[in-house]
Amino acid sequence: MEKDSDTPRQIANRLHGDPDPQTQIERMIRVDHAGEYGAARIYEGQLAVLGDSPVGDAIRAMAEQEQRHLDTFDRMVVDRRVRPTALTPVWHVAGYALGVATAMMGERAAMACTVAVEEVIEEHYAAQSEQLGEAESELRDVIDEFRRDEIEHKNIGLDHISGDDSADRGEEPAGAYPVLSQAIKTGSRLAIWLSTRV
Repeated sequence: MEKDSDTPRQIANRLHGDPDPQTQIERMIRVDHAGEYGAARIYEGQLAVLGDSPVGDAIRAMAEQEQRHLDTFDRMVVDRRVRPTALTPVWHVAGYALGVATAMMGERAAMACTVAVEEVIEEHYAAQSEQLGEAESELRDVIDEFRRDEIEHKNIGLDHISGDDSADRGEEPAGAYPVLSQAIKTGSRLAIWLSTRV
């Protein structure tokens, strides 16, 4: 008997009262699309300030990967007819502003921003992958691949902020940014929550 392709697949660990599987998948795609859009804008802002600096090439490489992620979710939004978040104009401005602001604070602040954002996204993608299980193996595989990229970005950021040459550039050590890092993580988690629903 042929399975109806329009029948929503089950999602692992679904609890009573959770949205139906199709709604959950649409929310995942919506929030991931918004997140990749915001990340691309952060890197655009950082490149506007640090494009010619020693970390410019690293930021540019990460930006290219984020653009590939965004292009993938752009296609998914269209192919699966998912409504993008209504907050896209907010993330357009906020992402770029965060990139510019952290870059103006110095290379290490920019990289601290990368680490903070990528830690949140890494956790977010891991939770989505576990929730999807085998229900949406294609989407899960994309999320797992992008999660590996985000971990790589986090590690690049950590490598840059843990170097011992900050004094030569007149910058504060990485440990000077715990408040900035926590604020970025909190903002990222709020953006995820809002973009899933709005």
